[in-house]
Amino acid sequence: MQKKITMPAFMLDYTSLWNPMKGAFISSIMGEHDKCHIFEFSRSLGLQYINPSPMIDLKVLLQYGGRQVKAKKGEVLFRAGSEAMFYYQILEGSVKMITASDDGQEFIQGIFKNADSFGEPPLFCDFAYPSSAIAIEDSEIIKLAKVNFFELLRDNFEIHLKFDRVLCHRLKYKAMILSDMSFYDPEQRISNLLKYLKESNATKQSTPHMLRFQKPYVVPFTRQQLADMSGLRVETVIRTVKKMQEKGKLNLVGRKISI
Repeated sequence: MQKKITMPAFMLDYTSLWNPMKGAFISSIMGEHDKCHIFEFSRSLGLQYINPSPMIDLKVLLQYGGRQVKAKKGEVLFRAGSEAMFYYQILEGSVKMITASDDGQEFIQGIFKNADSFGEPPLFCDFAYPSSAIAIEDSEIIKLAKVNFFELLRDNFEIHLKFDRVLCHRLKYKAMILSDMSFYDPEQRISNLLKYLKESNATKQSTPHMLRFQKPYVVPFTRQQLADMSGLRVETVIRTVKKMQEKGKLNLVGRKISI
């Protein structure tokens, strides 16, 4: 007779994702060879990972004609409206993708760091870049011509599948941001963004247990960058972060936000 398992209340609450009790509960009911109860997370915003694996191995990119270039801080790699001619992958540094309103206000579509790629959708769908890519710091980037990129994908189906997963996660992020901007107040928008950043920064453990966020996550972005990601003004972000600190929803260490 199969043992009946009573589901504890904290497992039924979707807001309990960060509750370490989940890991202990799953471990207690998991079979010795059950390897499936693991949270999978993929890069989406291009956040900093511990020993991140590159989207495409450097040797493979060089094999197909990739060319390494350097970009100074503030240098524009491509502008909104220009034709997509290259695949880009960061070897060192960071890049932001932005759109700008008529009054000059920026909205950050994504921030990409070491080992991340960026600007791929126009390559796949043959349309002009909807955003501009700008180096946040001195960076080293590898460029691969569009025709060579598609030859690489035809020869390496597993890399094509990897792009499918990454692009789906980016769409999920954009859907979250659009929903938050439409329905939520600044505090909820900032809270959702910080939780998403923390989740995206997580690395999968090698043991078959649930992911646990045991260490505080230090947000690697400035107030201005958070404002540009959430569609808020920087003054609103500063006030909202202060209120959230007073409510115990986050901690401030110097100017860094920790959750």
